[in-house]
Amino acid sequence: MILDRYLIKQFFPIFFIALSMFMLLLCLIDLFANLWRYLNNDAPVLEILRVSLFYLPKSFSYAMPVSLLFASAYTLGDLYARNELTSVFSSGIPFWRFSFSLVVIGFLSTVFIFFFDDIVVIPTLTRKNELSRILLRQHRSENNSYIVVKARNSELIYSVDFYDSSSRILNGVIIIETNNRGELISVVRANRAVWAEYHWDLVNPVIYEWNGDLLRVRNLEKTNEFQEPPDTFRRNMVVPEELSVRDAGLLVRDLRNAGLPITEAQAEYYQRFSFPTVAFIVMMLSISMGGRFRKNILLMSLLASLSASVFFYVMNMITMMMARLGYIPPPVGAWFPVFIFIILGVLLLRSAKT
Repeated sequence: MILDRYLIKQFFPIFFIALSMFMLLLCLIDLFANLWRYLNNDAPVLEILRVSLFYLPKSFSYAMPVSLLFASAYTLGDLYARNELTSVFSSGIPFWRFSFSLVVIGFLSTVFIFFFDDIVVIPTLTRKNELSRILLRQHRSENNSYIVVKARNSELIYSVDFYDSSSRILNGVIIIETNNRGELISVVRANRAVWAEYHWDLVNPVIYEWNGDLLRVRNLEKTNEFQEPPDTFRRNMVVPEELSVRDAGLLVRDLRNAGLPITEAQAEYYQRFSFPTVAFIVMMLSISMGGRFRKNILLMSLLASLSASVFFYVMNMITMMMARLGYIPPPVGAWFPVFIFIILGVLLLRSAKT
């Protein structure tokens, strides 16, 4: 349709300008937030620029929904200020039909953001974080303490006082074995356990066996029965934000199987699916705001888009924090802001000028 092509032609120049502006703003915020720490650690200027370069895809992902909202609101407002929308309405074309091409752009942007985040943003963000830690001389220890790990469908439970990741040694080991009905079979205690390629070599182990009527205590002979991988006991250094969707799902599964806390990983996993829908939501908001401003269109469109974006990101931050802390279910934390903004967009759309 001619009007669709005309609207798209008006939309994209504004969108690319807004996208560049918001990306630059986000990169500068990230740079100046850490600049003093880079300078204190005598980081080379070229390496600092590399960190900013690796942050560009992430800033693109953050800036795209805001840019879509600003560009579409400004485009529709500009058309209304020039009385072009009045001509469209006079011809009998409904406002929703005239703006339908923007809705399609929002839907396609949602799909694009999902795959772009998974394929491009995750690797570059991981590289950016690694390089930033090197420049800031931050070292992460994988040692862990007071660990409880479940294995064999929760029939084997490890309780460890301290895990030394460099030497792969467990200190203060208690291993509880139960049957599939949860009944106690035995308890193994050892001062230490050393990883021997394929199994844990227990040092001076003592086993307490319960047969239902009698508790038997004896020294445990050397065994290769306990084969839980050492990585299970180390401090969880995996950041869900730096994992692809597939790997994030596997992380949730592995944490659940090991009996470890999974709330934070689940919240991040569900957000991978909810966050890209922002592009579609902002298009609904922009269409509903289109034509509301006839004066100071640039300023009002910018303020409206920034206000809506800040409101969404703050709400999303609060619900995600509550989901990570376990106050609300992870799916609710990820999807609640999305549903609120969909309802808001529908209500605003019903009152849009036509």
